[in-house]
Amino acid sequence: MSSQTIRRGGKSMRKAAAAQGKARQVRAARARTGSAIDALMGWLPFSEETLHRLFLAIILGGAVALAWIAASLAGVPAMAQQQLATIAANAGFEVQRVEVRGVKHLNELKVYERALAERDRAMPLVDVEALRGQLMQLSWVEDARVSRQLPDTLVIDIVERKPVAVLRKADRLVLIDATGHELEPVGQDRAKGKLVIAGPGAGRQVEALSALLAAAPALKPQVSEAEWVGNRRWNLTFKTGQVLALPEGGRKSAAALMTFARLDGVNRLLGGKVAAFDMRAPDRIYLRVPGRTEAADQAALGAVQAKPAASAAGNDADKPSATAKSAEKPADKSAAKPAARKDAAKKDKD
Repeated sequence: MSSQTIRRGGKSMRKAAAAQGKARQVRAARARTGSAIDALMGWLPFSEETLHRLFLAIILGGAVALAWIAASLAGVPAMAQQQLATIAANAGFEVQRVEVRGVKHLNELKVYERALAERDRAMPLVDVEALRGQLMQLSWVEDARVSRQLPDTLVIDIVERKPVAVLRKADRLVLIDATGHELEPVGQDRAKGKLVIAGPGAGRQVEALSALLAAAPALKPQVSEAEWVGNRRWNLTFKTGQVLALPEGGRKSAAALMTFARLDGVNRLLGGKVAAFDMRAPDRIYLRVPGRTEAADQAALGAVQAKPAASAAGNDADKPSATAKSAEKPADKSAAKPAARKDAAKKDKD
């Protein structure tokens, strides 16, 4: 008789079929996933090998960053920097000299006071940005540059502010630049010959004043003082001592100043007997003559149209102004009266 071996615990037909079905599903899923990844890789502008290298670089970079953070927390970079500075100082690379350039008005001692704090310090330890920040706090400094000139020199280049006027305050005179920035207090001697600006808040109106004076370049050198009145308008005092009151508003005041410049070119108003010109009215100029007390003499001697310079430049140049005519009328009448009295006296005698 033949013997037959019966295995116990073996897989049944159903279990075997189920296992084969699962294996087919896994293979199909892998095939689909592989095809999707292959399609995605096909769209990328680099190969799969390049992508692996990129991932490797990211991993290495992250490891280096973590190592640097750990070293920083342990104080390793600071120790290394200090050691490097010590080596540089022993080799002669430390601050021994300071060279300052571009200083004309600024007191150089103020620059050296800040720069010499770095003396005998190793060049790698000099904080040039911090030193520049200290120099920028000086009133005369508009810009500054600090550089190292090896082996042992700090070079400081200064750009100074330019003084353009003198601001009159209650207790002192102060030099200011074109933006109204205060530079330093000055005496009467240093203020002589410069434009004096006065009035509350006048320091913030320097740029507006410059634009106003630029509208009449011929008058600009003759203005000795500008007073900001009521925080709204200007009174200009000329070197002759005469005062011109301008209206409010940038455009109106510029138009009035151009009109006055045109009239002065024709009638020579500056240097005459008139002490003050009031152009606050839109179409008239009021004049004040010392010694005249009558209301008619103190009122408007003439009416002048306050036209823009562009429209009035053509016709008003060849014609005498209404102000000049009206100013001549009182003189003609006063001169005519004595002549009429003489003629009447002659007739009585005859």
